[in-house]
Amino acid sequence: MRLGLMLGSDRDLPYGERLPAWIDHARTADEAGYASMWITQIPGYLDALTAIALMGPQTKQIELATSVVPIQTRHPVAMAQQVLTTQIACGGRVSLGLGPSHHWVVEDQLGLPYDRPAHLVRTYLEVLSAALEGPGNVDVENDVYRVHSPMNVTDITPTPILLAALGPVMLQLAGARASGTILWMADERAIAEYIAPRLTSAAADAGRAAPRIVAGVPVAVCGGRELETVRETANDVLGHADFSPNYMRLLEHGDADDVGDVVAAGDEDAIVERLRRFRDAGVTDLAARILPLGDDPDARRASRLRTRALLDTLAPEL
Repeated sequence: MRLGLMLGSDRDLPYGERLPAWIDHARTADEAGYASMWITQIPGYLDALTAIALMGPQTKQIELATSVVPIQTRHPVAMAQQVLTTQIACGGRVSLGLGPSHHWVVEDQLGLPYDRPAHLVRTYLEVLSAALEGPGNVDVENDVYRVHSPMNVTDITPTPILLAALGPVMLQLAGARASGTILWMADERAIAEYIAPRLTSAAADAGRAAPRIVAGVPVAVCGGRELETVRETANDVLGHADFSPNYMRLLEHGDADDVGDVVAAGDEDAIVERLRRFRDAGVTDLAARILPLGDDPDARRASRLRTRALLDTLAPEL
């Protein structure tokens, strides 16, 4: 199992320090030998693909990936232009994580329809995949898009696409038409018994290579009172599942009730044991989301550094 880091928001930092901090995390992760860096597209926060374009020249070998960009925010041709341009900046190390997001983002925040999201993903992929193939014309017509557009950005190919797949239809798409899936709030049993079999079967039926299963897992080195409260902290900081019916349906297939139940927490031995259970469940890439603990910014910074120091000793594989 390849070990990577997942970057989220850090609202303890002043606005002007947030993007430089992300770039620095990517640089030091590259130096430490991590396999990948997953950049979350958080509503109202830094733009993931722009950040990745700036990380590229500061890194040498680490995979740089979005996790994930809502497809409703960018036309597939515009998405392809941006991704291919970013590939140039990163020397071909970009992977594109996409998804249909959730109703509370698409409808409530953006004012866009959230009808038949899996169908939208299918039609979107038809255009995007053609646009990412390399220089040439993109000619795709389906019941959502009618595209006849030139694409002449770069001949760096391919760009791996991973889907945020939580339900059966999306898992089928992720296996048959993409390189795999990016997960959040999926515990070991949900991955082993529900996600991996469907994803692998879809890829095999389509004649594709074995799919990647990327699991976003919060991690916190802690003990004592912090260990007693880490589950509650994770739920408060990382968001409750009951905001999103998609996550609620996923949780039905595992043992977790919320994101707090997915956290790998405790001392080194406890964390390594939990991460290995994800590996044994079928995870090919683990994206560790450091969960800082503490009542003030200084305490949270110290917590972040402790967890990062442990993860550095485990990179690039577990």
